[in-house]
Amino acid sequence: MHTPAERLPAAAARRIALGAQGFADPRPAGPVGTRQLKRMVDRLAVVQIDSVNVLSRSHYLPAFSRLGPYPRPALDALAWRRRDLFEYWAHEASFLPVRLHPCLRWKMAAAEEHAWGSMVRLQRERPGYVAEVFDRVRDGGALKASQLLEPRPDRPGTMWNWHAGKVALEYLFFTGVLTARSRTAGFERVYDLTERVLPPEVVQAPTPDRADAIRELVSTASRALGVATEKDLADYFRLRVADTRAAIAELVDAGELLPVEVAGWDRPAWLDPRARRPRRVRARALLTPFDSLVWERPRVERIFGFRYRIEIYTPAAKRVHGYYVLPFLLGDALVARVDLKADRQAGVLRVQGAYAEPGGDPVEVSRELAAELRLMADWMELDGVAVAERGDLAGDLAAAVLGG
Repeated sequence: MHTPAERLPAAAARRIALGAQGFADPRPAGPVGTRQLKRMVDRLAVVQIDSVNVLSRSHYLPAFSRLGPYPRPALDALAWRRRDLFEYWAHEASFLPVRLHPCLRWKMAAAEEHAWGSMVRLQRERPGYVAEVFDRVRDGGALKASQLLEPRPDRPGTMWNWHAGKVALEYLFFTGVLTARSRTAGFERVYDLTERVLPPEVVQAPTPDRADAIRELVSTASRALGVATEKDLADYFRLRVADTRAAIAELVDAGELLPVEVAGWDRPAWLDPRARRPRRVRARALLTPFDSLVWERPRVERIFGFRYRIEIYTPAAKRVHGYYVLPFLLGDALVARVDLKADRQAGVLRVQGAYAEPGGDPVEVSRELAAELRLMADWMELDGVAVAERGDLAGDLAAAVLGG
């Protein structure tokens, strides 16, 4: 039976999306602990990992954005001690709640279809080597890629400059027979047999068939997004659009997704029927480029009217806003962006560029942004905030930082 689409104002859709991502809730008044962190990760379902450390490892920032200052070791403990989280290639490299492990086994089983060419090529060209690496982990225990004495390819400037040992470990990681036991201080992954790392109840949980697993992933994405297009839902776990479309149809038939028309959106959308509909959002947050609120750039532009591109891989002379640029959320709008660097040697959080979005009050935006930057500096155990002259918001922000 055809379900008529509800019409949603764009502002209502924006607040629903923010509520689903945890920005409609006030930050905790007291200390943030394991319970709040686990609730946040369960809500988001995917926390992307990235190795860039110019400010902070990216996976630490979504919790700060939503909860405020918290002890970073508590997030590490969720993954490495409590085993509530596991690492896998979901939306890029990510932490996920362990309950989702069975739902990704179809992808693990089809590694040659989904993995990078170098992994598949190594398995085809040197299958005995991959088996040797597996045997070494099985018989010798947890292993880092740096412990495998393989020559590194001569590809200067290439991000994925992996030697054969790293490629073999990553292939085995992709297939699910290995997982991450921990990360070193230098952020190197430590691999071990999945059955020795994840809780037995997770390892022994039945594997759903592919269609059921994908439907659960799409349902999980819908809860995390609140209101979303087909492409939004597919992108959250990097699913194929055709698979996502089939899952959406089944979820609509079951009443677990509702079709909606959002004013100003040029495509159909679906609403999670359990989604909150906040009447107002009073958020204030700096967002890592890899935050699930902003990682899909067309969605950010559609919801917030905010055109955002990450410029890490752009030559410095061609960058518009800077190297590691964080959008600034105030209320229910993205009102500014700042290029940040943690200068740990000098003990300073450096604002290397500050830019306002059209339509905002630069004095108010600067005041709120300065307060959030001071909060971040304290959380990162830096002594203060220093604002460079670059950007149209820099002058007002510098005055607000000095006046605070």
